[in-house]
Amino acid sequence: MENVIPYRLQLLAISIAILFMFFIFRLIAKGKLREEYSFIWIICTALLLLFAIWRNGLDVIAKLMGIYYAPSLIFLGAIFAIVIFLVHLSVVNSRQHKQIKDLTQEMALFKEKLESLFKDPKKEK
Repeated sequence: MENVIPYRLQLLAISIAILFMFFIFRLIAKGKLREEYSFIWIICTALLLLFAIWRNGLDVIAKLMGIYYAPSLIFLGAIFAIVIFLVHLSVVNSRQHKQIKDLTQEMALFKEKLESLFKDPKKEK
């Protein structure tokens, strides 16, 4: 019975990873998730699926990298991915902030031109 439990857990992990991958693809197909962000989710899910199938993979990679405690490799990878994603979001946010500012200025100029073209004659008296 003790040998069956790890395989059940492994099958559960594989099933969840496959379902999550399907969920990501459905979001992309419906247009609710942009392709540039879906790439990150697909890679993360593929890694989860890889480690769910290859049970000793985390230990092997940790030993190759000289990491004593294999689960700390997960935290190291997660922290690295989060930092990169935050930098990416900061760049996107800065670009959108500039675009909003430029659009606001253009709209103000267009509004001023429209008001000068269609001045109310009653207000001039």
